[in-house]
Amino acid sequence: MNKKINFKTLLICIAIPLLVGGIAALLTTGSMKDFDALNKPPLSPPGWLFPVVWTILYTLMGIASYFVVETPSSPRDTRDSLRIYFIQLAFNFLWSIIFFTLGAYEIAFLWLVALLALIIACTVRFYRVSKVAGIIMIPYILWVSFAGYLNLAIAYMN
Repeated sequence: MNKKINFKTLLICIAIPLLVGGIAALLTTGSMKDFDALNKPPLSPPGWLFPVVWTILYTLMGIASYFVVETPSSPRDTRDSLRIYFIQLAFNFLWSIIFFTLGAYEIAFLWLVALLALIIACTVRFYRVSKVAGIIMIPYILWVSFAGYLNLAIAYMN
């Protein structure tokens, strides 16, 4: 991408996932005491790390979507890439509700597996439009894979 940064579009692209994550966090805040009381598996990070990591990941998602929006591509490739992006973002949002608010850990794990498949599909699509966008999504895949381990272990241990 050899053109100037469109800061308005970049900010909108970053704001969308941050807003989704922020709303999910607000809706699940009341469930944090319950979560703190759960038995957790080895390698469970401290609670303060989750919002830090998610803020970084949502920002990276937004930047990746910006590259897809701004990279010259066929309108269909851009549209299809963004469609799966928004679907995975909705799955991400709903996982928080299923896991934290409903405490349905087994269902949340199955939902997370579907989310991971969507993220991988989104990453592949993004990569086809913009290699940089696809690469930027890799930390998200890694974190959600780790979240799958935590989710499954919590489901088993509680």
